[in-house]
Amino acid sequence: MNASDVKATLSFSDGSPSMELPIYKGSIGPDVLDIRKLYGQTGKFTYDPGFLSTASCQSAITYIDGDKGELLYRGYPIEQLAQQCDFLDTCYLLLYGELPNEQQQRDFHKLVNNHTMVNEQMQFFLRGFRRDAHPMAVMTGLVGGLSAFYHDSTDINNPQHREIAAIRLIAKMPTLVAMAYKYSLGQPYIYPKNSLSYAGNFMRMMFATPCEDYEPNDVLVRAMDRIFILHADHEQNASTSTVRLCGSSGTNPFAAIAAGVACLWGPAHGGANEAALNMLEDIQRQGGVEKIGEFIKQVKDKNSTVKLMGFGHRVYKNYDPRAKLMRETCHEVLGALGLENDPLFKLAMTLEKIALEDEYFVARKLYPNVDFYSGIVQRAIGIPVSLFTAIFALARTVGWIAQLNEMIADPEYKIGRPRQLYVGAERRDVQPVEKR
Repeated sequence: MNASDVKATLSFSDGSPSMELPIYKGSIGPDVLDIRKLYGQTGKFTYDPGFLSTASCQSAITYIDGDKGELLYRGYPIEQLAQQCDFLDTCYLLLYGELPNEQQQRDFHKLVNNHTMVNEQMQFFLRGFRRDAHPMAVMTGLVGGLSAFYHDSTDINNPQHREIAAIRLIAKMPTLVAMAYKYSLGQPYIYPKNSLSYAGNFMRMMFATPCEDYEPNDVLVRAMDRIFILHADHEQNASTSTVRLCGSSGTNPFAAIAAGVACLWGPAHGGANEAALNMLEDIQRQGGVEKIGEFIKQVKDKNSTVKLMGFGHRVYKNYDPRAKLMRETCHEVLGALGLENDPLFKLAMTLEKIALEDEYFVARKLYPNVDFYSGIVQRAIGIPVSLFTAIFALARTVGWIAQLNEMIADPEYKIGRPRQLYVGAERRDVQPVEKR
């Protein structure tokens, strides 16, 4: 963090003395005003609901330029990583800051593969849930429960513990998601097979049964791997901030990640691809492609409650770079499975065409986002809609851990404590009950 020679001066019209605020420059991105001494010197706080104008930390992991439509992991553009690296290379990069060389790559893959199994008792833990429970309810419990099984890696202040907890979480998340899925179907759990790639192993645990071998389809495995890469980290979003805030109390990594899973469950965050697919299914039920004009009319109507899900993004004011990559994968997967004529996918592609050409959407920059395409890809692969957010959590786990470890290693890290603008009753005295 470099202090700028230029300082900002904050002056008050009520006669309070003005104060100088240091300005910091990041390596890229907007300058930041340091307001840490504001309360001490002026007795005033800033007000910023949702922290939309506040940097809560300094970070060297992910950078987003929403206007340019750019996403960098440790400085590397997401396009290059998605096309030239696999998910475990991306994990290594996020955790350690650099892409692995050949030896590091071999060692890291082996290390993750050695931790893919979960304690056998996790099966009994699963049995406590109803089979029709939402997978995210199950995942919140399972991830939090890991800390009960792995006592030897829960000291957040010990770098070795943090390292082994990181590897365990990345390795075990696919196993847990697949177990939650198999449990909901009433099918036996499939144990991990360490000779397969990370994504290939996950697909096998999801779709194999003991009565027949599962042959992973390379196109689908690559698509799954790309979904993982594109969702691995995304700056200080709601779930990442939750993990940091939770971890700032010194809690164990498993508990902090479980908090991230719970936050991701919300439809405004991780549930967006689920919402996008549900929207497509609703249009399909109402008559499909023929009724799309009516649907678009309702979307444009200010008085209508109909929302267009999977389009536009809060951060990207231009095209979401992840969407471009996911769109390629989407067309590749539909082609490989011969699903271009599936009514739901036809509907999705018609909607995509309208959104990219209709002046109303173009003017508002409501382009299809990564959730729109990843929902379509996952459905084509055979993943049920209710499991989409759990797969997002699996992919984001590495980002959460990298951010958590960065925070703990930061000498400026403190337990999070946002302030408030209090608007309740002033001090008053309790009256006897007959006088109330």
